[in-house]
Amino acid sequence: MDDDIATLVSVARQQMSKQWMPNRFLDLLETGEVPKGHLRALAGELHRLVGSDRRSFSLLASRFPSAPAGDLFLTMAQGESEALRLLLDFASALGMDESELVAYEPRPLAQAYPAYLTQTALHGTRSDIALALLANAAESGDQYTRVADALCKRYGFDEQAVGHFRFFAATPQELLDQAAETLRTGLAGGDDPGEAVRTARMVHAYELAFWRALSEDIVRGRAGADLARAAEGR
Repeated sequence: MDDDIATLVSVARQQMSKQWMPNRFLDLLETGEVPKGHLRALAGELHRLVGSDRRSFSLLASRFPSAPAGDLFLTMAQGESEALRLLLDFASALGMDESELVAYEPRPLAQAYPAYLTQTALHGTRSDIALALLANAAESGDQYTRVADALCKRYGFDEQAVGHFRFFAATPQELLDQAAETLRTGLAGGDDPGEAVRTARMVHAYELAFWRALSEDIVRGRAGADLARAAEGR
C-alpha cells in the first residue's frame, strides 16, 4: 500500500474512531445472555443482508468491469455467495431451514447497512467501496471473530456452525491488495477522495447500527425485568 492510499485509509479510520460505542449485542453474546430467539433473528437478518450485498457487488462488477475494479467486485460477490452457503449451517444449528430464513421479517434499522451499500453500488464510484473495505476490514473482522468465539464457548456451537462468521473474520490479503489497486486507479481517474472517506465512515456507522438494532429489544427486556423486580421488592 503506497503512502497516498495509506494516508487516506488513516483519515477514514480517524473519522470512524469518533463513532465508537460499545457493541452491546456482542457483549451480551460473550456472557451468554442473548436468547436463542435472538440468534435466530441474527441468522435471518444476515441472510437478507448478505443476499443484498451479493447483488450490490455484482452491480458494481457490471458498472466497473475492467481490472482491477471488476476483479475486486466479482470476487466480493462470489464471497457473499459462499457466506450465504455457510450461513445455512448456522441456521440449521438453530433449527431453521432456508424457507424460514426467507420468511423472516427483518428489523428496518438492521437493514440500513445493505440499503446504503445498494445506494452506493448504484451511484458511487469504484473508490468508495474499495476504501470502505480497506478502512473497515480489520474492525469488522474482529467483530465476527468475537461472534464465532462466543457462539462456540457460550452456546456450544461447533466450528461448522460458525463457519459463516469465521469466513468474514479474516479478509484475504489478495482482496485487500485488489482494493488498494482499485482505489489507486479510481483516484487517478478522478474519483473524489473526500466522498470515498465519507462512504467508509457511513459504512462503519451502518454496521454499528446493525448490531445496535439486534441488541435493543434485549436491553429493553432486561430493563423491564429489572423494573418488575424492583416493583415486587417494594
